[in-house]
Amino acid sequence: MGGAGALMEGYRIIGDVRLGKGVIIDDFVIIGILPAGADPDIYTEIGEKSHIRSHTTIYAGNVIGSGFNTGHGTRIREHNRIGKNVSIGTNSVVEHHVRIEDGARIHSQAFIPEYSIIKKGAWIGPNVVLTNAKYPRYPGVKENLEGVIVGENAKIGANSTVLPGVKIGDNAVVGAGSVVTKDVRENTVVAGNPAVFLKYADELSYEEE
Repeated sequence: MGGAGALMEGYRIIGDVRLGKGVIIDDFVIIGILPAGADPDIYTEIGEKSHIRSHTTIYAGNVIGSGFNTGHGTRIREHNRIGKNVSIGTNSVVEHHVRIEDGARIHSQAFIPEYSIIKKGAWIGPNVVLTNAKYPRYPGVKENLEGVIVGENAKIGANSTVLPGVKIGDNAVVGAGSVVTKDVRENTVVAGNPAVFLKYADELSYEEE
């Protein structure tokens, strides 16, 4: 849909962008930006009943499922696979070659770098930073990037940082402000800098202890 650089209803569509039925695109959105050196024939797909809010930028080569929602000013780089009913919040950045599975929620101002995997139902809090470079700017760093894996229904609290290659297990909970330096077992709660085991997830309660 749309020719190169076509301006439509206050937003911009570039190249081969395939929109499902009922997609809402707000003003000042750009979809289909071609990354440097990419095949000019790559396409971008956004599933039905999605809502792309103002000032969002989506590069070419993304395949996005139905029910997708962005906040304002979301940035999504190229060649990602994003499932159904995913939400990515205001001013969050998703780099390229990321996989985000059905029902995942990424809150505002999060950073999701290359090769991250966010599994079904996972929740990423505001200002969370995932990382993928053990030694930034050192020779060979780009050949040794290692993304974080966030397990199904895992939750990472606000302002947390997760180091490269760390695996967050299914149903695990990372407390706000944590620095996660090693793998987190499924169904556990960790917090702190560095994050350490506190309890099991099924022990969490709103009741005062």
